[in-house]
Amino acid sequence: MGDMMRTTRDRIRHTISFEIIGLIIATPLAAALFHLPLFDIGVVGIATSLVATAWNYVYNLGFDHALVRLTGSTSRGIPVRVLHAVLFEGGLMLMLLPGIAWYLGISLFEALTMDIAFTLFYMGYTFFFNLAYDRVFPIEGERATAV
Repeated sequence: MGDMMRTTRDRIRHTISFEIIGLIIATPLAAALFHLPLFDIGVVGIATSLVATAWNYVYNLGFDHALVRLTGSTSRGIPVRVLHAVLFEGGLMLMLLPGIAWYLGISLFEALTMDIAFTLFYMGYTFFFNLAYDRVFPIEGERATAV
């Protein structure tokens, strides 16, 4: 049973819920932290969310296939969850940095600082969201395991 994977429908539910909840939490926090208009942060947040949504689906599908190939299972302990979050957010940061700098009219360094703050927030958010998601929606055919 260790080689069971999430269905496409489950992956879509995961991705959409991840992005919506993340935007609801991150947008007002970022606007306050960076002293920028909520609208501008909202635009950046929505654009980021659209890119992240596509990345989330592709990345998680690839990660699960790699995990099955390497370990024979999609089970994730704490070290694998940390690696998963770091690789996801690092790839996303590389994709988004130029667009954030351009839209907000800030330097790449300022955008990097802002992106690091977002990345740190989303690393923790990714970890806890996925931990909760796996418990609420365990992979069909597998028992949810305590971490």
